[in-house]
Amino acid sequence: MPGSAGFPPSDRSSTPDLVQTFSALQSLLLTAQGTDEFLTEVAKLAAGVAQPAASCGITIRRNGQPLTVASSDPRAEQVDQAQYGAGTGPCLDSLETGAIIDVPDMTAESRWADFRHQALAHGIRSSVSIPLSIDGAAVGALNLYGFEPHAFDQAARQHAETFATQAATALTLALRNAAQAEDTAQLEQALTSRTVIDQALGILMAQQGCTADDAFDLLRAHSQNNNRKLHDVAADLITRISGQPPGPGHNFHRQQP
Repeated sequence: MPGSAGFPPSDRSSTPDLVQTFSALQSLLLTAQGTDEFLTEVAKLAAGVAQPAASCGITIRRNGQPLTVASSDPRAEQVDQAQYGAGTGPCLDSLETGAIIDVPDMTAESRWADFRHQALAHGIRSSVSIPLSIDGAAVGALNLYGFEPHAFDQAARQHAETFATQAATALTLALRNAAQAEDTAQLEQALTSRTVIDQALGILMAQQGCTADDAFDLLRAHSQNNNRKLHDVAADLITRISGQPPGPGHNFHRQQP
């Protein structure tokens, strides 16, 4: 006998415990080795919210383009990519509108014709895309792909929506941490490069008996005449004089926890 709202019956006793799922999500923030691992594990947790387990992809928009930052398995990423290639699909609509986009039966769906054919070719029979929102703004979309029609009954959808609320905060923190780490790495690289150039300027000032400005003009002229980066010219000068390539600036080493 079918369940309510036209859904087939489901065994709620097999539904994953959301308290345990949330606990696992919080643990990931502390234990995951890097953003990529964290996001992949989040996608796997989300895929297990429904029973039987679905495929899950997490989409964000970067530089104006949709991007799958994590997936529970290769098929989820392939289905995400099918939407990006077609330029239309449920996850893109969810990302754009901030609304939940439910596809109970892919064979009966009339929207997104190009994507729908590709989804069916990948064995996807239903899907639900849930916005990942922070302060009312969608920062991404959680895409669940089922392998049978009506794979996501009302209870599974509610669990997925609750999980998405928690995952949005975790996703924002992870991406913010990744951006800060990238900014820090770029700053350290810039400071190290500046240190090498300053060392080369000191050598030229001693050799030529000139000012720092004059030494910089000499270094820059050599760089431009030979179409080489200023850092590389400076490093060559240090290596030629000292017999060793310049090392990293010790002042910019981060302490490891």
